[in-house]
Amino acid sequence: MKNKSLIVLATSLAFGLALSSGATSVAFAQSATNIVVGADTTFPPFETETNGEVTGFDIDMIKAIAKAEGMTVTLKTLPFNGIIPSLQAGSIDAAVAGITIKTSRMQNVEFSDAYYKSGLSVLVKQDSEIKGFDDLKGHVVATKKATSSVDYLTGHGFAPDYIKQFQSIDAAYQALETGGADAVIFDNPVNVNFMTAHKDTKTVGPLLTGEYYGIAISKQKPELVEKINDGLAKIKQSGEYQKLFQTYFGGDTSGVVNDVQKPSAVAISG
Repeated sequence: MKNKSLIVLATSLAFGLALSSGATSVAFAQSATNIVVGADTTFPPFETETNGEVTGFDIDMIKAIAKAEGMTVTLKTLPFNGIIPSLQAGSIDAAVAGITIKTSRMQNVEFSDAYYKSGLSVLVKQDSEIKGFDDLKGHVVATKKATSSVDYLTGHGFAPDYIKQFQSIDAAYQALETGGADAVIFDNPVNVNFMTAHKDTKTVGPLLTGEYYGIAISKQKPELVEKINDGLAKIKQSGEYQKLFQTYFGGDTSGVVNDVQKPSAVAISG
């Protein structure tokens, strides 16, 4: 009888431990940090949306960073000019959208270490006589709203009447193709991406700026900055970061940031 009682007790204890272990596993899974990441999907090849699926360099990168840090990602698409206000309001935790690290933006959001080196370029039609930025005076230039391209144009004395600002860069390219604009000034990798698919266009002149992209992070989540930077370092070390350049830029590594570039060191004014 005592042996039978001991067996029942041991069985109960084992069952209880199993339940406890299972509950711990469930609790651990539920405690995995989920971050809401904003993305502007009109910025190929960094972000684009096809049939409801959001893809791109930035998307794969932030997912890889999150995985390296034991986090999950929920994507929230929104216009580029809504990203900073959404981060300030706390409706998103972070954002990827080829966001140039700028001193003015650093007043409102945190930034990760830089992950891409870019610059602005001038895109025109193949038959255009425009040979560079200095030839643009008196011509209509199209670009995307609330970007460093607008800052560059206004900073170089362009009147508002000569700057056509669009909600998406695709609309700016459409203006160029249909004669509504004489040129597009925008981030070089995006201009090159468009030029590759549209042989009637070309880039002219040297890059106008040297600038870096960073992941924007809500100031309400300061602990997230370190985690994202750690994750970025991990995917660089594993080679995942480098593979993204093969996938999205055909192996062009001109935008690779090999060493750690802190936002304060690379931020441009404006």
